[in-house]
Amino acid sequence: MSEDTKHQYWYNMRTAAVEQGMQSPSADRVGPFVTRAEAENALEKLRANSAKWAAEEAENDR
Repeated sequence: MSEDTKHQYWYNMRTAAVEQGMQSPSADRVGPFVTRAEAENALEKLRANSAKWAAEEAENDR
C-alpha cells in the first residue's frame, strides 16, 4: 500500500463519513483504503473479517 496518505481513504467510525487523507484522530478512523469505494464499504469488510476470525478461533478451540 502506498505511503502517500494524502491520496488514501479512511472511514470515520464516529461520523460514518469517508475521508481522503488523515483528517480525523486515529481513534476515530479505520483504513487506509486505496479507493473511496473500499472505504465506503469499510463496515462490511470489518464485519466479514470479524466473522472470519471468530470462526477461525472457534475452530482452533476444538
